[in-house]
Amino acid sequence: MEQSHADAAGRAAHTVGYRGLTVHDAVQDAAIALAILYPAAGTPQRRRFGPYFLPLSDGPVAGGDRPLVVLSHGNGGSPWVYRDLAMALAARGFVIAMPKHPGNSLNDDGLARTQANLENRPRHVCLSIAAAFADPVVGPALRPGRVALIGHSLGTYTVLAAAGGQPWSGGRGADDPPRRIAVTHDRHVRALVLLAPATGWFRPAGALSAVRCPILMRTAAEDDVTPPALADIVMRGVPDPALVDNRCVPGAGHFSFLSPFPANMVRPDFAPSQDPPGFDRAAFQPVMAEEIGAFLHRTMAGPA
Repeated sequence: MEQSHADAAGRAAHTVGYRGLTVHDAVQDAAIALAILYPAAGTPQRRRFGPYFLPLSDGPVAGGDRPLVVLSHGNGGSPWVYRDLAMALAARGFVIAMPKHPGNSLNDDGLARTQANLENRPRHVCLSIAAAFADPVVGPALRPGRVALIGHSLGTYTVLAAAGGQPWSGGRGADDPPRRIAVTHDRHVRALVLLAPATGWFRPAGALSAVRCPILMRTAAEDDVTPPALADIVMRGVPDPALVDNRCVPGAGHFSFLSPFPANMVRPDFAPSQDPPGFDRAAFQPVMAEEIGAFLHRTMAGPA
């Protein structure tokens, strides 16, 4: 069988490029900051994003036929806390688009725990997909019609909904009837990666019946925010559970999927910087990236 361009690219490390876009969400009347990392030509320069420094090029996308992957961050978070994973996947040949969800992100969290936020987040992902394909720099290098989504924590709710899931709120009693959450879907989604999945909105029968793509799902054994049992909602809800690669990471906590924080940010009162005793987050990052990269190369290969 002829090897695909993306698979061949995944076997060699590329320089990583960066492009920043601003995408307007007319429904929310908000600006989505969209960071795009891609396999690049050119010499990398040290760039700063908040407290993080990354070696990035501003050169053009290297090659073409690049699969697009959109990464949705967790509740009140930032795309850059997944920088190790994003950099590793871009170096393997993927274009990684990372929206910062307005109203539910670092320093902009006023819509947390609201119905509006649950409606907005999947739309942000769909708008990010459209913006990447329309961009004159990145768009021409993308493989047509094929997109993968990665989500962590509330980001998994987001990508499941964007991929065709129908979430529901309420349903806790006679005075709290189930309410359908109005979300936007994108028909181009071909694969999902769910990390520490937040899935409670998909409990009703049929909520995940339209999610038919391959899924890589990883829970954390010591997760007290989204316990591993929430993965059962996905396994019971999708039409073909054989398409789900589901595994629990021994010793990991809810935030173990994030990149390690700089030493001055690691402290007991900052939960995202903490792992269960004995878990090595830094050593886990390349293992996770290799596993996700192999899954994406396998599921994103072939014609649209």
